Amino acid sequence: AGARVSQDEYAKESAADFALWKAWKESDGDIFWETEIGKGRPGWHIECSVMSTKYLGQPFDIHTGGVDLIFPHHENEIAQSEAYANKEFVRYWFHNEWLFVEGKKMSKSLGNFYTLRDLKEKGYSGQELRLVFLETHYRQQLDFSLKQLDAAKSTLERIRDFTWRMKNNDKEKGKDLAQPRIDAFTREFTAAMDDDLDTPKALAALHRFIHEINMLDLNKEESQKVYSLMKQLENVLGLALEFELLPLTEEELALIKEREEARKQKDWKKADAIREELKKHGIELFDTKEGTKWRKVKR
Repeated sequence: AGARVSQDEYAKESAADFALWKAWKESDGDIFWETEIGKGRPGWHIECSVMSTKYLGQPFDIHTGGVDLIFPHHENEIAQSEAYANKEFVRYWFHNEWLFVEGKKMSKSLGNFYTLRDLKEKGYSGQELRLVFLETHYRQQLDFSLKQLDAAKSTLERIRDFTWRMKNNDKEKGKDLAQPRIDAFTREFTAAMDDDLDTPKALAALHRFIHEINMLDLNKEESQKVYSLMKQLENVLGLALEFELLPLTEEELALIKEREEARKQKDWKKADAIREELKKHGIELFDTKEGTKWRKVKR
């Protein structure tokens, strides 16, 4: 493929030219179409122009690709598409940088090549990988390591713990208001995302916001405002910011009910023992005015 691209681009009278249509040669084998001007195939750049404008129209909003495709591929796409349609080809271009693994370019031969299946088998999810990508601007090179996934897992745990507490805060009274912080954060987050999708800056704003909210004394109503914001952020970032709501087994539900009865009888020793037993199974209990609440935690 590399040889074909090289020949498509530069085996001509001028290196500035590029091929719209390549005449068939015997070495092409069965890669050709019959036309009025004989056998041949589209040049490299025509393929992308035709597919994108067929399905997205012209102009379309966003074209992505690696930095290595800026020249000649994307420049030639623009030239032929705008010459043909006499109007703008694409409104915004997003060129992502290279991915490295522990300081070296990702390569099967070096043994540092990961697939999504590999990462899943190591105990990671797509959520952690997505957060790692969001923490680096798409125009910056990313030096990937498994340690980053471990850190992302811990970060998501903290954010989900925060979201859970906002959702389940049942305090009737609180001396602070959340809205001023929500408004300030929303402005800062939006400005970062509007600045060439600066996701690292947006995430930094989120971490500051969580820290500030944790310092406040909020009642249930104010906490619900924060919870609502966190649910909106899920849609923007594509991250699940709540603990996974998995159903409990009949045995686990029976233990929770047994503990509630023990608390009513003020049998604190038995209640604490059941709490610890459930915690070993990855279930954490919280006693509130509205009853016992639970969530799944790491074992």
